[in-house]
Amino acid sequence: MVIFLFGGVFEWEFSTLYRRKRGITAKMAAPMSNVDEIRDRVILGEFGVRNVHTTDYPGNYPGYDDTWDLEKFKKNFRIDIVNSDENMLEFDMIGIDAAIANAFRRILLAEVPTMAIEKVFVYNNTSIIQDEILAHRLGLVPIKADPRLFEYRNPEDQEGTEIDTIQLQLKVKCTRNPRAPKDSSDPKELYLNHMVYSGDIKWLPIGNQADVFADAKIGPVHGDILLAQLRPGQELDIVMHCVKGIGKDHAKFSPVATASYRLLPEITLLQTIEGEQAERLKRCFSPGVIEIQNVNGRKVAKVVNSRLDTCSREVLRHDDLKSLVKLGRVRDHFIFSVESTGILPADVLVTEAINVLISKCQKFLTELDAAEMD
Repeated sequence: MVIFLFGGVFEWEFSTLYRRKRGITAKMAAPMSNVDEIRDRVILGEFGVRNVHTTDYPGNYPGYDDTWDLEKFKKNFRIDIVNSDENMLEFDMIGIDAAIANAFRRILLAEVPTMAIEKVFVYNNTSIIQDEILAHRLGLVPIKADPRLFEYRNPEDQEGTEIDTIQLQLKVKCTRNPRAPKDSSDPKELYLNHMVYSGDIKWLPIGNQADVFADAKIGPVHGDILLAQLRPGQELDIVMHCVKGIGKDHAKFSPVATASYRLLPEITLLQTIEGEQAERLKRCFSPGVIEIQNVNGRKVAKVVNSRLDTCSREVLRHDDLKSLVKLGRVRDHFIFSVESTGILPADVLVTEAINVLISKCQKFLTELDAAEMD
């Protein structure tokens, strides 16, 4: 589904934007050697990083046609799923510019909507935690509810409705355990309900929500989040309202624990490295990057999986090795890692982020059309 969305509407919107920019070109002051490396690779040197800026735009290099072409983009662009489960997704996005990759990351963090606790009505709180601290803790508890089934709440509305609000309740009272051993000093044995967890939060359906969301199991994503500790006689009686929002307004609405990307590492051995040098070279990188192979009775270093490299540049500290290895990054190959908070599966979040990016492109094109008409 992800590939289909990118290969369809997104390509059309993206190509339209580039066609409108086609007349804007830039020139570099002086010609450069090794143009392919400058255009396609970021080079990690001993005292700095080279080729960090995008240079593949029209008219920059003689003999290179870098004008935007939809067919070329479709041919080069692809998404490869590397690892996937309910809450984690690792995939490669290949053939795209860093600006678009970063926009995609920022959308995942701040513009994919979720449901989160917005209003906390404290009817009774005799614990040692202040009301505002407890309300803040409750607001950060991820709520299992599909935001696509709800509308944004109007800020002027005093009361929520079944289409824009989820109502939750936390009602817990701590008492002594009459069956506790006489010689026990463990609070878990002495008291009942002395630990208040997110699993104690219960859903109170509004209107017809009980029928509409009968199979949704609305409530906290995790039931083992500690909210407060109580002692006998202390109690909490709280009602909460969840609304739809985005992480740009408050971090509690962010649907991901993390969303990051890195460029694909590229490690090139400029000449054969063997023996003791090969052993030291292996130790300079993360496990699995360099392996020692037996070639005609000699121990020779080989690059096995450069993807595992963590960009330590440890090899550059060895005078006899640094001239034998070239460290780089593939400029248009992004390794994305998306970890969901559990509100929605990670693959659904990626799809929703693509939809948000498409809507942004469409909005921008609409504004351009309106400006041209004016």
